[in-house]
Amino acid sequence: MVAKLQLALDFINMSQALRVAKEAVYKGIDMIEAGTPLIKSEGLQAVRQLKADFPDRTIVADMKVMDAGRVETEAAAKAGADIIHVLAAAADSTIKECVDSARRYDANICVDLIGAVSQEALIKRAKEIEKLGVQSVCVHTPIDQQMQAESPFNLLKAVAEAVSIPVAVAGGINSENAPLAVENGASIVIVGGAITKAADAGAATEKIKNAVESGIPDETDMFKRFGESGIGEVLGKTAAADVTEALHNSGAIDGIRPVVQGAKMAGPALTVWTYPGDWAKPVEAIDQAQDGQVIVIDSGGRPPAVWGEKATMSSLQRNLAGVVIDGAIRDVMNIRRLGFPAFARTITPVAGEPKGQGMIGVPINIGGQYIRTGDWIVGDDDGVVVIPREKVIEVANRAQSVLERESREMSEIEEGSTLGRISELMRWEKVKKEDSRKK
Repeated sequence: MVAKLQLALDFINMSQALRVAKEAVYKGIDMIEAGTPLIKSEGLQAVRQLKADFPDRTIVADMKVMDAGRVETEAAAKAGADIIHVLAAAADSTIKECVDSARRYDANICVDLIGAVSQEALIKRAKEIEKLGVQSVCVHTPIDQQMQAESPFNLLKAVAEAVSIPVAVAGGINSENAPLAVENGASIVIVGGAITKAADAGAATEKIKNAVESGIPDETDMFKRFGESGIGEVLGKTAAADVTEALHNSGAIDGIRPVVQGAKMAGPALTVWTYPGDWAKPVEAIDQAQDGQVIVIDSGGRPPAVWGEKATMSSLQRNLAGVVIDGAIRDVMNIRRLGFPAFARTITPVAGEPKGQGMIGVPINIGGQYIRTGDWIVGDDDGVVVIPREKVIEVANRAQSVLERESREMSEIEEGSTLGRISELMRWEKVKKEDSRKK
């Protein structure tokens, strides 16, 4: 049996969800899911709308039912849901109530196994749930775990071998790994961002559908998550602005500006602390740095210069990724000609002296950011951002997710929309509380 393709519409605006659905559905989508964010934002009207617009498709309501099984199941089924998602963490009595209620409306129950603490617990719970009469289970790697480069495939195989009912899979599925989902036992392949964030949702759907049916991966540059070995690749594609958004609009080094316009930088830091104008330790750091590192210098935020053309040429010889200077740089005309990513607080023609004071590899604090050797640095025309080394895998993947989302939004703007209309900006303005002093 060929696996079915399910589209997860995890939007908070119904208008956005419908635009994507209309592009994608007739390119190969078998099942359309009103995602949890959409239902929480728009209510069950989202399910009613999808049923009305796509009556020939299976409509899934990702209710994540945890309690009040009968009430929530009946409400979703009456709204038009053919399948209702329930959480495996719910009590057996709740799941059984959902099954009994769904049967009255000719609907089915799929239980989401999200949140199991171990593979053993997952398999045990899947077997228990099957005995309760549900029609399918879902192996689901949640978004926050995807950002840590986790995938559902090992768990999928184990669950598919343990139960006889259909198994759905969700979490980071794209045209490249969709065949792996089928190979590991998925009867339903649930895809979200690889379609909903694609500039052309229809074309993305066709690619994934072909990969599911043929078993042949279709390589993609986007919509996949990376571990430690892929950090440089991801951050090389994303902008400093994407990274700050991934860091909840933080991480930027205040007052540091690009010396070379158009130069992009991403790499782990080698920190240097020195006095203004003392360029001995910055130059020594060039020889100590590893391939692809960024030298980050605290020189007190003021002239004289601790960096110039010869330091830049030396860095190119060592294949360094860039330099960040909380202080002064000179020889900028030649540095621009060399195209080396250099960022500094100020420019001066005045050079300092190599007195040998300072230290290499010590923590520094510049522009409001605490930086250690090994923290990752991203810089472009917007400025420089610091990623703590403990969070770099998650932040890099979240930054790529931002890039993917913006790719979709820009495609809609190019088609004639505006950012305000796409995001329904006025709708989401904070509700103003009445001033109690006026009462």
